[in-house]
Amino acid sequence: MALFSRELGIDLGTMNSVIVEGSQVIVMEPTVAAIVNEDARKMVEWGQAARDMMGRVSESIDIVRPLQNGVIAEYSVTEGILKEMIKKAGATSFLGSTKIIITTPFGITSVERRAVEAVALSSAREVYLISQPISAALGVDLPIGTPSGNMLINLGGGTHQVAVLAMWDIVNANTAKTGGLAFDEAIISHLRKKFGVIIGQPTAEKIKINIGSAIRLNENKNMEIQGQDQVTGLPKPINVTTDDIVDALEQPLIDLVTLIRNTLEKTPPELISDIIDRGVALCGGGALLTGIDKYLTKALGIPAYLVDNPMTCTAEGASKAFGMRNVLKRSLIRV
Repeated sequence: MALFSRELGIDLGTMNSVIVEGSQVIVMEPTVAAIVNEDARKMVEWGQAARDMMGRVSESIDIVRPLQNGVIAEYSVTEGILKEMIKKAGATSFLGSTKIIITTPFGITSVERRAVEAVALSSAREVYLISQPISAALGVDLPIGTPSGNMLINLGGGTHQVAVLAMWDIVNANTAKTGGLAFDEAIISHLRKKFGVIIGQPTAEKIKINIGSAIRLNENKNMEIQGQDQVTGLPKPINVTTDDIVDALEQPLIDLVTLIRNTLEKTPPELISDIIDRGVALCGGGALLTGIDKYLTKALGIPAYLVDNPMTCTAEGASKAFGMRNVLKRSLIRV
């Protein structure tokens, strides 16, 4: 960290946002805000405190995710969350000299990029943008500075990003505007069809984390939850098993495999052999789904493995990029 300056790597995600300084994660909060439902739309809570309010407040308060599919949907709310995160990081007194590198999904439009730029410039003196696949690759120490091919799959809350990287750049990549939230929606839909019960997104996420799996397991775990009967509207307890979640996630996982195969088909054959030898790195919160590495290994015929820091690697890579600006000239955009 430079004298009288702060250098922050920031990953603004659909589900969670992370700030890293140096090699230390200093802020990690859900990208959620509680907004007073008025014309002024004043933010009264943010982060975990706002997430805890989901489904538990009156209609006078909106609980919103200001990023949708990895891009800014509500500018003022995103700006408010970013400022609160920087304040929590203790960088408020350094705003005149704060430098940030902020991540963006691969393939965003110029309009979406300008929204990120505007939000970032409201909170720092010097701003750089870096594509999330490159940032994540740096965060997990993939050797992307070599001519050999490296493949990374970022399973985020709002997007799935698949990228092949070499020579400090993206050779080929695809982004699908589906992610962990789409998995949650698939679970909600399946339980409604099978049990006639309505649950909310926080409950679906809890089920996914506690007993969810991409493959059938020897131990079929179960979890009792309280839902709302879709006919009577009354509370109804049900017992959900791991096999139920495997069935619910079948189509979203097929869609993911299709995305990866489409990326591989457009990858130069010289790089495919490198990827087969090195395997595919899995990061993002979705990579924590039990068995997804085994599922993708079988579906693709290429070894897939979970990185050590799936939730924070993208922000860690952004922080690391401060010391690599010379070699990242094509990938790091000064705003």
